[in-house]
Amino acid sequence: MARTTKRPPAPSRQAAELRGRDGERRAAWYLWLKGWRILDRRVRTPSGEVDLVARKGKLIAFVEVKTRATSAELDHAIDERRLARIAAAAEILMPRYAGPDDDIRIDVMLVAPRTLPRHIENAWIG
Repeated sequence: MARTTKRPPAPSRQAAELRGRDGERRAAWYLWLKGWRILDRRVRTPSGEVDLVARKGKLIAFVEVKTRATSAELDHAIDERRLARIAAAAEILMPRYAGPDDDIRIDVMLVAPRTLPRHIENAWIG
């Protein structure tokens, strides 16, 4: 039987992972400054991962964070397929975070160096 070993990620993949985690921290900080409470980070489901779960009053937001090296790259960072995946994951997570009177939405945070994060509210209407 052949023995397989797991190789470490390529340096470019490691750099992207670190940039993504930094972007999630910046997005969480920005939401906190706007009065949101971060309930959870990097929540995995069979449908995918939700980067941040945040609450402000009776509103729960499932937030996808996209981090890119430049602001120009952010214009193409999110698409319908990604939003549909996040919506499917949010549907699985709703009972864990939301009560019967809470409103739910999918938000996107776009993060690039040397700029404030851009918060797109209610990005998915499905």
